Amino acid sequence: MWALLIEALGWYGLGTVVLAYAMVSLSFVSANSYVYQLLNLNGAFGLGVVAFVKRAYQNGVLNLVWAAIAIIAILRLLI
Repeated sequence: MWALLIEALGWYGLGTVVLAYAMVSLSFVSANSYVYQLLNLNGAFGLGVVAFVKRAYQNGVLNLVWAAIAIIAILRLLI
């Protein structure tokens, strides 16, 4: 059950990152939008959890950095 939840979280993360990229690339949203940044944050979280569970630490660190960038961008949008 736990393994299935982790896998689902990973697929969710992948989907949100791809959706965010597609939405910006096709000009549906701006890179300076909450939608884009929240999708990136969710995607980084989902992919990061899977990476650390599977001990793929390079990928996990990449997703921590990705999430940090999204958090900083969201905070800048709030100011």
